[in-house]
Amino acid sequence: MNDARAIMAVLASVPDPEIPAVSLVDLGIIRDVLADAQPPRVLITPTYTGCPATAVIQLSVREALDAAGMRDVTVETCLSPPWTTAWITPEGREKLRAYGIDPPPDDVRMNGEPATCPRCNSRSTHEISRFGSTPCKALWQCNDCLEPFDRFKCH
Repeated sequence: MNDARAIMAVLASVPDPEIPAVSLVDLGIIRDVLADAQPPRVLITPTYTGCPATAVIQLSVREALDAAGMRDVTVETCLSPPWTTAWITPEGREKLRAYGIDPPPDDVRMNGEPATCPRCNSRSTHEISRFGSTPCKALWQCNDCLEPFDRFKCH
């Protein structure tokens, strides 16, 4: 029998394919675990509808569940409501920062605030491009240390 905690424990070890420093659970991509459903289900929501990593995420989740003996658990993509940066866990935000990505503000309403440089913690930063290393991130630069870095787009 699979309970939600056991399933989440397995999924907490599955890294995001684009940012391996964080898990799919850290990013809030694992939307829900319906352990009491028949069959049990894991709902995933990509960071945006056209995310090119969606197929890799589904495969990674499937492989992790299978390796843990949870072959009966199905994996479904759920697009509504859409993923939001508010779903990133506090641990995920810290892991992103340590990896060199400025996480979005805890309060999505703070969109428009300057980013914080993950290298020197300066708030004297500017956006270089609305598009960063992936479509869900923007490219910023620190005015003090001149380091370029990604920042998750708030949504």
